[in-house]
Amino acid sequence: MSSSFDPLVIAIDTSTTSTKAIIVDANGNVVSQAKQEFPLSNPRTSFYEHDPLDWWNTTNGTIAKAISGLKRKERHRIEAMAMTHQRETFAPFDSDGVPLRAGIIWMDGRATDQIRRYGSPEIHALSGKPADITPALYKLAWVKENEPDVLPEAYKVVDVHGYLVFKLTGQWVSSVACADSLGLFDIAKQDYDPGLLEIAGVRRDQMSDLKKPGEIIAEIDPRITRAWGLDHTIPLVAGMGDGQAAGIGAAAVAADTMYLNLGTAVVAGVHGPDYAYGKAYRTLAAGIPDWYDFELLLSSGAFLSTWFREALGNPALGARPDPELEAGAAALPVGSLGLITMPYWNAVQTPHWDPVARGAVVGWRGIHNRAAMYRSILESIGLEMRNGLEGLEADTGTKVTQIRAMGGGTRSPLWRQIMTDAMGVPITACLEDEISAMGAAVAAMSITGVHGAPDIAAYAEKMAQFGDTTEPDQANYELYGEVADIQKKIYPALRDVNEEIHAFMERHPG
Repeated sequence: MSSSFDPLVIAIDTSTTSTKAIIVDANGNVVSQAKQEFPLSNPRTSFYEHDPLDWWNTTNGTIAKAISGLKRKERHRIEAMAMTHQRETFAPFDSDGVPLRAGIIWMDGRATDQIRRYGSPEIHALSGKPADITPALYKLAWVKENEPDVLPEAYKVVDVHGYLVFKLTGQWVSSVACADSLGLFDIAKQDYDPGLLEIAGVRRDQMSDLKKPGEIIAEIDPRITRAWGLDHTIPLVAGMGDGQAAGIGAAAVAADTMYLNLGTAVVAGVHGPDYAYGKAYRTLAAGIPDWYDFELLLSSGAFLSTWFREALGNPALGARPDPELEAGAAALPVGSLGLITMPYWNAVQTPHWDPVARGAVVGWRGIHNRAAMYRSILESIGLEMRNGLEGLEADTGTKVTQIRAMGGGTRSPLWRQIMTDAMGVPITACLEDEISAMGAAVAAMSITGVHGAPDIAAYAEKMAQFGDTTEPDQANYELYGEVADIQKKIYPALRDVNEEIHAFMERHPG
């Protein structure tokens, strides 16, 4: 149990559609929280943008609201703050922090041409990231070529974390484990690479300065903390991207322990001390200082199941969970009666890294219904993660023995069982819903000394909390192996067709 004298910390997660603030004690208990949504703009097909002012306004507002839920004696216990954020998202700013254009976010797919011209095995080896729609590198190149006045006029071009640090402290600083997601790093050195900056059309002086995760950046402006209802200043601690933070929040810090985030995108990864790269995964600077995060990514995760319920589900429910649909899907056998989905609604990352790939559902017969398609969608994500896990294990040489899961998808017993059976590894649910924010809280707590010397991995193990474990069914695991072998053949069979569709849409964008 927490003592009334133990420290509290503030953690922020600014994600794709909202900002969450949590206040956490030394044992990982959330004592107060707040959330505020903000709009996502989709001005053209494949274009996704934010107003960067929303990042700050919702951060400022949610922290004030979370603190307002504390008693005065609890407010005095707040000792530090850290942040996590949507990775790869960036915006250009003037010297006063005024955005020069909308922020371009991680799921934006406008830079297909730049990906194909600049993406190369050499850049993959250097940055750790296969050529894909997610790294900001290619979208920065798009801005350079299509909006040539923007980047030269910018004082800074930074990720969400870097902008929020400026608003909180007046300093243009980001975390190594945040700025790396832009794809501009020589990741083995965990620092910016001059050649990648040149491709992006930016200069080193336009980038954030860097701190390692868990390092103190500066004290937060006392005018801001007073407005939050605090009568003392607190240090801001360097955080990490939301994927890395989810792994820290789940204490997935051993090489045989994988984190699995069943969120808008499905993200899974493991940690290691030595740099490696491969097509089966992407490599990021980890939330553990000087370590690496080897990550699987499928951007059509819970987005896809939500899309189905909204577009083809019960109109009365909209995108909300549908118990009848879940029950119908659960009653079907492994393989959805021969209906197999390629879940590339938002292109494909692991393992093909193809920006023009499209989704497909193969095997329709008259026996199929909405429940069959819904189950096939859930199964397809499990199969993608199965294939990615096998590739990751082959490259790292380490067998994953346990998976710790988080995100909205864990609330579906059906999806959890499908994921467990498909991957063949027990999946334990994390109790905290805001698991990425919890990872930021671990970084903040690590400077307080409450659990000993600063050590993000050790503090993660002290603060993580877990629920029940779903065990794999071996017979179903073997059946999913057969389905996976079939599904693997769909992408190469449709690759040329997708190229033709892409060319058609380029000529006729609608």
